[in-house]
Amino acid sequence: MNETFDVKLSEKHYLPDPRFRETAWTPDYTAAYQAFLADPEAFWDEIARELVWFEPWDRVREWNAPYARWFVNARLNITYNCLDRHVTSERRDKPALIWRGDGGEERTLTYQELFEDVSRFARGLVSLGIGKGDRVCIYMPLVPEQIIAMLACARIGAVHSVVFGGFGAGALRTRLNDASVKAVITADVGYRRGKTIPLKEIADEALADAPSVEVVIVLNRSGSAAKPGGDREVDFADLMERSAPDCPAASMDAEDPLFILYTSGSTGTPKGIVHTCGGYMVGTYYTTRHVFDVKDDDILWCTADPGWITGHSYVVYGPLAAGVTVAITEGTPDYPDPGAFWKMIQDLKVTIFYTAPTAIRMFMKHGEAWPEKYDLTSLRILGSVGEPLNPEAFEWYYQVIGKSRCPIVDTWWQTETGMHMITTMIGEPMLPGFAGKPIPGVVADVVDREGRPVPPGTGGFLVIKEPWPSMMRTVHGNDERYCTYWNTIPGYYTAGDLAVKDENGYIMVLGRADDLIVVAGHNIGTAEVESALVSHDAVAEAAVIGKPDPLKGNAIKAFVTLRTGYTASDDLTAALLKHVRDQLGPVAVPSELEYADRLPKTRSGKIMRRVLKAKELGIDPGDISTLEE
Repeated sequence: MNETFDVKLSEKHYLPDPRFRETAWTPDYTAAYQAFLADPEAFWDEIARELVWFEPWDRVREWNAPYARWFVNARLNITYNCLDRHVTSERRDKPALIWRGDGGEERTLTYQELFEDVSRFARGLVSLGIGKGDRVCIYMPLVPEQIIAMLACARIGAVHSVVFGGFGAGALRTRLNDASVKAVITADVGYRRGKTIPLKEIADEALADAPSVEVVIVLNRSGSAAKPGGDREVDFADLMERSAPDCPAASMDAEDPLFILYTSGSTGTPKGIVHTCGGYMVGTYYTTRHVFDVKDDDILWCTADPGWITGHSYVVYGPLAAGVTVAITEGTPDYPDPGAFWKMIQDLKVTIFYTAPTAIRMFMKHGEAWPEKYDLTSLRILGSVGEPLNPEAFEWYYQVIGKSRCPIVDTWWQTETGMHMITTMIGEPMLPGFAGKPIPGVVADVVDREGRPVPPGTGGFLVIKEPWPSMMRTVHGNDERYCTYWNTIPGYYTAGDLAVKDENGYIMVLGRADDLIVVAGHNIGTAEVESALVSHDAVAEAAVIGKPDPLKGNAIKAFVTLRTGYTASDDLTAALLKHVRDQLGPVAVPSELEYADRLPKTRSGKIMRRVLKAKELGIDPGDISTLEE
């Protein structure tokens, strides 16, 4: 895609209550951003000094593109900042985690209790011969023990690799072997929508061909009398019971690896993204405080599973480093009914709610009646993550859930970036459809294939110009693959997304660059066509692909799911195509439209267009380990 393309931008915006700006950690975005540009190293130095370090850094940053070192020669432990420093303060007895199970059961762990559990489990890991640099796979449901396991690994310097508990044996096996995992922490079962998921059986299938694994720790959730099988298996509760809560936090170099997290790649093999201790800690702490604007009495509910980067950064490390209370649930948004999430917000008095556009569109499909049944007045800030938040979903989220009083932070970032990169900071005007501006600390732009900035209203490639602390350091075992992020457009980190800026610097993310369809010489962004379809009252979700056409080069095919109360028909198809024509013009009108009961998605909720395209064209879809069953 050498050409750029024009995008029609809306001028609609919302102004938050001025009181948000008055109390925000970043009360003046422009001043903060200018201060960052004037001296980037001083900017990050000041933030890093809010945290505890065992030894200070010699230099804030070393940059030898594409390789960065942050907080050079400093030593720290991220769990000391997430736990130890809080238990010696007034936060000691404050809830750290509030968990609700699939069946509605509830557990609360204070910072002191979480500190003791993490120390105990860390001591247990050491007793099993696990230490600094060893890779530990965590394959568990979203229960407190999953977070305890992550923090315990970090406490002793073991490198955790969390694999989402919804993945099958093949995906798990690939990750175990790629990381040469020494220990696996799992559970006998998980629970989802009232059904039992046999996690241990799946793990056993993967472990049959994972020769590096020496230890398997199993959390018994079902109450089964079955004892661990084989010499290498250990019961989670037994290990906790025999271990003292006295494991000191290991002193880690800022550039020591903290975790490997696998993200799906279009090449057919997942990429093991490597994040390090110091920079990742600073980035997630800073963004939790300044993007979510967390206060000490906030209850933050990020609906992501820790199997994804959003769960790592904004369920575990960022919020705990900032000392806030985190809500988590094993449950799903519409079980036992479509009011499940609203009930949890009401019951726990959640103040910051962070979820995905896919979930928001699902809520829209069920209608306003469900959230209206619950008291959501505790909500202060709403967030969105995972894919672009289309204007229609923004409006519904803002008006129906936030009652036009809660700012929305629509965040753009990636597994590779580790932290928020682009959003609308609290107190700034919000533009539906636009993520916002680069946060202070990040230099982003929209450029053409040669790296030249494109004018406002012209689409191009979203890039990051300068390094940032929480950037990935490499792709595990494949540094060449890491370098492609920086050499695709020389001088920039290329995110792989298309975007457009308006005259005020607000950035709208249009979708993946490989989701651009060239129709009769015109570049059509799939996200634009999808957004046009979803703006019709009948459409719940839409996905668009390009397919070869003998006349146009490519034609557009759309797949749509309908809202309750609508039925597929020729008349509706004609109405939807007319709707797209009216919004985007004739070149963007799909040549085909197919109705579907559901669309293929990753387990984090992103629509997998390439699966639809592969099925349509009869080709291999590549890596589908993240596909929801």
